Amino acid sequence: MTTVFATTHNSIIMNLKRIFGAILTILGIVGLIYAAILFANSPNDNMNIKSLVTYGILGLVFFMSGVGLVRTTKDE
Repeated sequence: MTTVFATTHNSIIMNLKRIFGAILTILGIVGLIYAAILFANSPNDNMNIKSLVTYGILGLVFFMSGVGLVRTTKDE
């Protein structure tokens, strides 16, 4: 009985990791798209570098960590 519970528990944890990885990946894509929109819509002389870099780096970190989490989570 405990083996069945442990297997079910591990399966639930693996699914949560995949869901969290997918959420991080989507947030990363949104951050990168928002940084690209800020870059494209900013005038040449007054570009807000701080927000552009912040959204770009956060988007990249979220995207890479989400992809890494989904890729390294094994199905059982």
